[in-house]
Amino acid sequence: MTVIAMTREIGSRGTEIAAALADRLHLKIIHSEIVANNVASRLGIEERALLRHVEGTASMIERWLIDRKRLRRYTAEEILQLVQQGNVLIRGWGAATLLRDFPQVISVRVCAPQALRVQVLMERTGVCDAEAMGEEIEKYDAAHTRTLRAYFNIEQEDALLYHITLNSERLPVDACVAAICQLAEHPKFQAESATAQSIFTDKLLQAKINSALAEHISLTDAPSGITVSVVDGKVTLAGIAGNGAVRNKAEKVAGMIAGAGAIENRIINMPSR
Repeated sequence: MTVIAMTREIGSRGTEIAAALADRLHLKIIHSEIVANNVASRLGIEERALLRHVEGTASMIERWLIDRKRLRRYTAEEILQLVQQGNVLIRGWGAATLLRDFPQVISVRVCAPQALRVQVLMERTGVCDAEAMGEEIEKYDAAHTRTLRAYFNIEQEDALLYHITLNSERLPVDACVAAICQLAEHPKFQAESATAQSIFTDKLLQAKINSALAEHISLTDAPSGITVSVVDGKVTLAGIAGNGAVRNKAEKVAGMIAGAGAIENRIINMPSR
């Protein structure tokens, strides 16, 4: 099972690298529209509005309509659901951050100097004004960075997020693809499919339970929140609740999520005085 999380700068030839890599390793590319479809539906907004939001080009009203916490939770669930398929390449959506603790996932960043990005986008769009294109790239980068920081708590420039960063000015597309393929062949990323599947399944169940608890239990009832961990389908709940009813409710909510096995409830009751 191969899973790659790729972040790319606009105009850095990341799309070409992703396509060639998917062809070489027989991966399905998870692009923005695939993730946005279900997330937008759950948020009750149009798919294009969500895509504009993630790109940083949404209107003030569109930004106001989107619940930041729900967007983060639903996106995590959707990406983890897609990862279950195995042999996928996920472009963007904070996947490098979300999946950073999975040893089986390869995190890649593709970047390039401004001059090359301007040249690439001028060729693609037919625009002849390099200065204007450079300004558009700067606006896009700034807006995109603000959105990632505000909604996904991601700093795209953080090199610690990635296993490999590729400068497509210094390396041609085929060399970038070869470097990632060589990394994918390393024993570190060759976990058994069943093992990887089990880990991803536990993480998805954890995300679903976290979402359900956030919807049904307020911070007033559990000021410090309730933490969820899942190992081989076994769910452990921990935290501090204001009363026994909250403790019981949390266990009931967790038990209603498909896939939840035995539940160990370590939530402590601490009534306020």
